[in-house]
Amino acid sequence: MADETPQAEAEGDEGMDGDAIRTFPFPADLAVGGVGMQIGPMGGDRTWHADAPLHRVHRIDFHVVMLFTDGPVRHMVDFAEYEAGAGDLLWIRPGQVHRFARSSEYRGTVLTMQPGFLPRATVEATGLYRYDLPPLLRPGPEQLSALRAALEQLRREYEDTASLPLSLHTAVLRHTLTAFLLRLAHLAASSAEAARRPADSTFTLFRDAVEKGFATQHSVSAYADALGYSRRTLVRAVRAATGETPKGFIDKRVVLEAKRLLAHTDMPIGRVGAAVGFPDAANFSKFFQLHTGVTPVAFRAELH
Repeated sequence: MADETPQAEAEGDEGMDGDAIRTFPFPADLAVGGVGMQIGPMGGDRTWHADAPLHRVHRIDFHVVMLFTDGPVRHMVDFAEYEAGAGDLLWIRPGQVHRFARSSEYRGTVLTMQPGFLPRATVEATGLYRYDLPPLLRPGPEQLSALRAALEQLRREYEDTASLPLSLHTAVLRHTLTAFLLRLAHLAASSAEAARRPADSTFTLFRDAVEKGFATQHSVSAYADALGYSRRTLVRAVRAATGETPKGFIDKRVVLEAKRLLAHTDMPIGRVGAAVGFPDAANFSKFFQLHTGVTPVAFRAELH
């Protein structure tokens, strides 16, 4: 369950260095054998970096998958709050803004993956960069059992550094990780389809077009024309899939990108607006305040 939080909570965010949210790299020095992944138990003392208090808003340049054995746990991803329970998974992708909740106890297994650790074919097959897919996943009993078994096998291979040379150890890890991610990707895709009701190719084409063009194109009619649909057909398809209008879908994507830029860059407000299709800073501020309830300046200030 996700709750949109236009005004990300400021508690715990004071005292961050500089004007932007910090981005932390994959902690390669903590990985067994220096490989591009880690897996182990979650706990209150886990961190990506000595300077990265997890209750502060931050970004990471690697993938994180958390499988919970207890709950509820509240976790913010891209300014939406998600509540996970035992048996749920959270999949956070590189570049997403997120924050751990002080009030939640994280229990379970956490897997981290460095971009580039897996070959391109695997990256494409597993949808590693499908930012349109939901971060919170709730597998059924059979899916959960298979995911747990795959994750446990991966943990055993990760910790076994004695039976194989490093090159073969790394190759086995890549294959075992791929098996787990293929299961996870299937769960993510099927969860997204279930949330939208039956798959609708009209909506899928529209969604993909918006993802490519939202920074410069906000017109519903322009998308309809480009895709060869009438505006009415597009409205019906998007409403059936998401419950909202095409314009609302476009605006939501624009707002998310603006939030990301405001949160993790020090770009002037005018440049942020231009980056999401608003050459006039005043128009961007009005648009952002209409959709979030705060001005871009106030939103950025809330995070620091």
